[in-house]
Amino acid sequence: MFGLLAKKRGMTQIFDADGNIVPVTVLEAGPCVVISRKNKQHDGYSALQLAFEPCEERRLKKPRLGLFKKKGIAPHAYMREFVLDENIEIAEGKKLSVNFFRVGDMVNVSGMTKGRGFQGVMKRHGKAGGPAAHGSDFHRRPGSIGMRTWPARVFKNTRLPGHMGVERVTIRNLEVVAVHAEENVLLVRGAVPGFNGTLLEVTSTDHSLFDRDKEETKPEANEVKANENIQVSPEEAK
Repeated sequence: MFGLLAKKRGMTQIFDADGNIVPVTVLEAGPCVVISRKNKQHDGYSALQLAFEPCEERRLKKPRLGLFKKKGIAPHAYMREFVLDENIEIAEGKKLSVNFFRVGDMVNVSGMTKGRGFQGVMKRHGKAGGPAAHGSDFHRRPGSIGMRTWPARVFKNTRLPGHMGVERVTIRNLEVVAVHAEENVLLVRGAVPGFNGTLLEVTSTDHSLFDRDKEETKPEANEVKANENIQVSPEEAK
């Protein structure tokens, strides 16, 4: 699973080739620096440790700061691990950017949702509530939550009022609409968790993304292919 750390910068809309409006979320993804590579022999699992958003040393605690100094990498504010196959080789210190993604790729975006505070059952769980007439004594209350004689208790996981939001949510299969490598910006179709500035994890299970980083344009090969398509008449051949 390949992933990048990103920050949500807001939502907007763009027009596709047919002139249809497409709602998109703007993500500032990367560049992320590879801090270390976990392997099954030494750590018991295979993963990639990435750092995101350079910061001042005073923002970090000594253990975290010591790790960056040991690796010879500038301090970064955020660190996350992404599970990765053992056979994929990525060197420590390498910078990963949005160049791995292409338009049409499907990604998963994970992050913390907005905090809503203490909310009732209608907003928190989507219950219908009671009648809205003046004579009703049951408007937005949860209603009956259990039986009296047996079992004489409230069942676990009963949907009741309480704290809402600030929980990790993953939105799956979001389409990449545009990639702006110069600005480290990724546009995905639809909404993602959190407010503007929320730290997000953009992941993909497509391992062919790593092959794109090895692609190199060879002008000589392109010229040869172009010349092969040129048709020459028999008279010119003489």
